[in-house]
Amino acid sequence: MQVELKSEQANEMIDRIAKYLVQRKMAAPAIITIESLRPLSRIGSQVLYFLAPFAEIIFNAEEYQKFALLLEDQQNIKNLVNRIDELDVEMYKEERKHKRLLKKRRINKIKKIFKK
Repeated sequence: MQVELKSEQANEMIDRIAKYLVQRKMAAPAIITIESLRPLSRIGSQVLYFLAPFAEIIFNAEEYQKFALLLEDQQNIKNLVNRIDELDVEMYKEERKHKRLLKKRRINKIKKIFKK
């Protein structure tokens, strides 16, 4: 069965993967891993094709093949990294702002103690 991956399908898949990773607070490790393995993405997609008969027992066959197609294109990999970064900034902006404020308060308390 031959599957085609249209650009809107690729963008939707990239968005789903990015949301999955960001919601589990795995954005930084995911970006590092994807960037370090980017040169091997074509080989990785071919490995996915090789494992397809076994993987399709567990996963949806069409989605699995679309994911393998997604990994073949370097532009899709770049889009995935960018989308993960965008969502991470967007989802946790307030939380990071609050943590910076708490850190600043702790530092000021420590400075106040040592000034005496």
